[in-house]
Amino acid sequence: MSGGHHGRVGVLGAGAWGTALAQMLASDGREVLIWARERELVDEINSARSNSIYLPTATLADTIHATGDLVEMAKLDALLVVTPAQHMGNVLAAMPAHPHDLVLCSKGIEAGSGRLMNHVAKDVAKGSAIAVLSGPTFAHEVAAGLPTAVTLACDGGEKQWDRISAMIARPTFRPYYSDDIIGAEIGGSVKNVLAIACGVVDGLGLGQNARAALIARGYAEMLRFGEALGARAETLAGLCGLGDLVLTCSSTSSRNFSLGKALGEGKSADILMADRRTVAEGAHTAPVLVELAEQRGVAMPIVEAVHSLLTGGAPREVVSDLLSRPLRAEQGPAG
Repeated sequence: MSGGHHGRVGVLGAGAWGTALAQMLASDGREVLIWARERELVDEINSARSNSIYLPTATLADTIHATGDLVEMAKLDALLVVTPAQHMGNVLAAMPAHPHDLVLCSKGIEAGSGRLMNHVAKDVAKGSAIAVLSGPTFAHEVAAGLPTAVTLACDGGEKQWDRISAMIARPTFRPYYSDDIIGAEIGGSVKNVLAIACGVVDGLGLGQNARAALIARGYAEMLRFGEALGARAETLAGLCGLGDLVLTCSSTSSRNFSLGKALGEGKSADILMADRRTVAEGAHTAPVLVELAEQRGVAMPIVEAVHSLLTGGAPREVVSDLLSRPLRAEQGPAG
């Protein structure tokens, strides 16, 4: 089966997740074009079939070709957009034209503007149809061909789903349809912040009970925030919300969890935040989320606690404040 029947798809961004998605797409012998900002990375992918900085575990398929040219990317039928959330707007703005379908795979909220990624893309790529791909996905597992299921939320409804799912579904990579792109995005961005909190609990040695409680209470925060922004509860109960939350809150394979663990173990927030190569997306999202929740009157005490830790709060005090909040009914509008 050649790529021609289904349209040509490329990957914008060659970090761990972008590289893993390219490897997954190439798993059936299809040609895949991947864009990397760094010249050295383009050369390494093309000559050594590797990405030693971001995905050292994978030997890349021969049908993956890297380019630094956005003009080349614009000629494809669909792009998986996997640039870091804070840079997505700039990269899309630098493209001379945009393909018909843009599938946003970056999880975050734009700092400064408070915009979700789909709003950023709609502002910059006015002619494109927007979709969001989100779910419980560790890059190294997807690259290794381990079974993975994701939510593919399509702004263009089932017609767009038919086009994109035909291009990206593989035997071990299964998309599930949704038309709730806000819900798909909120799940992915909020869980990054909650994963930092779970890492802190781990770093402080507070045990599995505390972590499970934090996941459940964090999920309640995600739900309240999502519904305030127009997301549907059932989207957040699915792969892109609860599924992703459970994965990211329980493994050091998650950069967000690892960042929290280091904070819990007493490492300095300033030093951890200064390492740009590994800085976790949740660290950028936390302050924006606190602001948006405040504007909408949504109680998000765990998110606030993470923000406080990232700005230098003492982990033990912040967590003990969180755990000693007033007792009240579990189900209710507040936190």
